[in-house]
Amino acid sequence: MRLLIALGGNAIKQAHERGTAEEQFRNCMVTTRLVAEIVRRMKPEDRLVITHGNGPQAGNLLVQQEMGKEKVPPQSMDVVGAMTQGQIGYMLQQTLTNYMKDMGISVPVCEVVNQVLVSKDDPEFFGEVASKPVGNFFTEEEAEELKREHPEYIVKKVKPVGERAWRRTVPSPAPIANVESEAIRRMVDAGIIVIASGGGGIPVILDEHGHYQGVEAVIDKDLAGEKLAEVVEANVFLVLTDVEKVNLDYGQPAERPIDRMTLAEARRYLEEGHFLPGSMGPKVEACIRFLEWGGEKAIITSLENIERALAGETGTWIVP
Repeated sequence: MRLLIALGGNAIKQAHERGTAEEQFRNCMVTTRLVAEIVRRMKPEDRLVITHGNGPQAGNLLVQQEMGKEKVPPQSMDVVGAMTQGQIGYMLQQTLTNYMKDMGISVPVCEVVNQVLVSKDDPEFFGEVASKPVGNFFTEEEAEELKREHPEYIVKKVKPVGERAWRRTVPSPAPIANVESEAIRRMVDAGIIVIASGGGGIPVILDEHGHYQGVEAVIDKDLAGEKLAEVVEANVFLVLTDVEKVNLDYGQPAERPIDRMTLAEARRYLEEGHFLPGSMGPKVEACIRFLEWGGEKAIITSLENIERALAGETGTWIVP
């Protein structure tokens, strides 16, 4: 088995939390304890790769920069991505290593500060298309106030229900290639547990000289995770979020969970609009791309159900 796990934001920061280092370390401990149990069951020839989101962390850092900009120069969004990628990777690799030590498991864990190539001509960079939610959720009134203070921001409703359903959105260009793919592949082949493409990777474009250059954007971490799955030749893609199963007709009276989808069914449900953009939509789309590439199965479930989902007892399985 070559397993790629894409951790959702709730694996690191819960929605009701302030986001202190203590809170995030505690959440990472809960997460990596479950991951360590998977490692304990793995065979010597099995491989594990981890990716993760960074939305809450990047959002909080952007707020800090806004409030402190009179004293400390704010950094660009690609640098913020690199900073939070390093922060979360550090927390995950430390807590996972500690749990494995307690279990008597000696497997190296390495976090990679990882760039992902995008196109400068991606439609997300133009007009009001920007679709990736970042930072905190707002009420409609708070969203209107944010827009008045920052007319350059794009603010959208990202949830169909709930009072705090509005967030700032930024360009989310499609990932083209993982820049550090060769280094990651070599480490995985050597048996190292690699944490990479955090927050979707640091978005970069190629300039007129063929050099990499960071851009103001946030790549969807599940779509970038799928590209990472191709790099490491994963056969199982496990997407973790805050629900046990994917729901059809989300937010509607006919809402219902689904246990299993074929690739054709997943494509049809996505086209019919069952999965929200910026929420479940990219997760299902990433699973579709993984299967189209040649993956054996993709699973979407919640963090606490990770072991049961891999055993086929729960979650939404998407198969060819």
